[in-house]
Amino acid sequence: MGEIQMRTIDRNSYLAKLIDKKENGLIKVITGIRRCGKSYLLFHLYYDYLVQNGVKEDHIITIALDDNVYLTLRDPDKLSEYIRSQITDKELYYILIDEIQYAISKDELKNSENIRLYNVLNGIMRLRNVDIYVTGSNSKMLTKDVMTAFRGRGDEVRIHPLSFREYHDFCGGDKSEAYEEYAMYGGVPLVLFKKTDAEKMSYLQSLFAEVYFKDIFERHDIELQDVFEELTDDLCSSIGSLTNASKVANTLQSVKSIKVSSNTIATYLTYLIESFLFSNAKRYDVKGKKYFEYPSKYYCTDLGLRNARLNFRQQEETHIMENVIYNELLCRGYSVDVGVVELAENLNGKIHRKQCEIDFVVNQGAKRYYIQSALNVDDASKMETELRPLKGTKDFFKKIIVTKTSAKPWIDDAGITHIGLYEFLLNEHSLEL
Repeated sequence: MGEIQMRTIDRNSYLAKLIDKKENGLIKVITGIRRCGKSYLLFHLYYDYLVQNGVKEDHIITIALDDNVYLTLRDPDKLSEYIRSQITDKELYYILIDEIQYAISKDELKNSENIRLYNVLNGIMRLRNVDIYVTGSNSKMLTKDVMTAFRGRGDEVRIHPLSFREYHDFCGGDKSEAYEEYAMYGGVPLVLFKKTDAEKMSYLQSLFAEVYFKDIFERHDIELQDVFEELTDDLCSSIGSLTNASKVANTLQSVKSIKVSSNTIATYLTYLIESFLFSNAKRYDVKGKKYFEYPSKYYCTDLGLRNARLNFRQQEETHIMENVIYNELLCRGYSVDVGVVELAENLNGKIHRKQCEIDFVVNQGAKRYYIQSALNVDDASKMETELRPLKGTKDFFKKIIVTKTSAKPWIDDAGITHIGLYEFLLNEHSLEL
């Protein structure tokens, strides 16, 4: 691994998105899990960009609502008053507000029709000389309701923990070594500045207890905190497995003797997704062109956090690699489902139908890709097992199999692209190769 210097981490793709949306008449809403780099992007990278491009510093209003210095401004009326008091001429002002969910009360959260903050921001937007940027770590308050709340004037930029490409650009060194490190400690940016394994582990473990759980418990008044933690552990240990609320509830009862309703579990699952700790991929019937309601697959937003939660004990390479690929696809802006293909087999003269799985059905506009994640395909039968669902789609969309190798892309006789994991992750255009 290359020596890590105390230097900045490039988040150029996100910075470019913000620059592209500059002064577009919309409220820029930067979302993502806490500690993934939203504040750094807005208050450092974007702030510096504005100053370097001639914006006066007294025309950039910065407010970090998670800082106790700004405690009084968590009241939306006080926030409005403060911002308006800072606007003293007709030149353009850039308003940067961090962790906006602190200005939304618990009561308002239960009834999102009447969130005062949205009215305040909409009111400020009526001023002609403002450009507003906010960050937040809860999708319910921001992503889901944003278009309604901001009356079509919201524009989301989703930030993820570091991709492997961003990680490797910063650390350098051997690709396979960097990947093993990344698969262990993930892409929360501050991890890169921790010098020892023990420091990295300790930092990641404390994030769960002191940041993520604390936020969720306080905001939602979670009564069954032990159940919530058990659910989190269950999802962490079974990444990429099909599950649903009733299955988890049954498991908790049979294995841990914890009795809890599937409705409670479903609510807790929602909280975990809204806090960006997990994402879920629905199953999609490729030939029938429809979604299955249950079960879904759940993936961790950051593998370092996942490993920390499990005390770094469970390192199933297959599932970890699948999770890394899933996160990479989300970083590139694709929507990702799990594919289901029904295949007919002739066994002893009888036709048997069985469902096979494609790891990822990947969509973006009119583009679609089918992707299999395979740790290794070192014999013909393994290879055939992985290829069968891809061949079974009987359509002309691009099909890709990713293996944990350094292999350059090549195309087999069936038209399926084979590509090594490192090439896939490091080349942002790898789906088009």
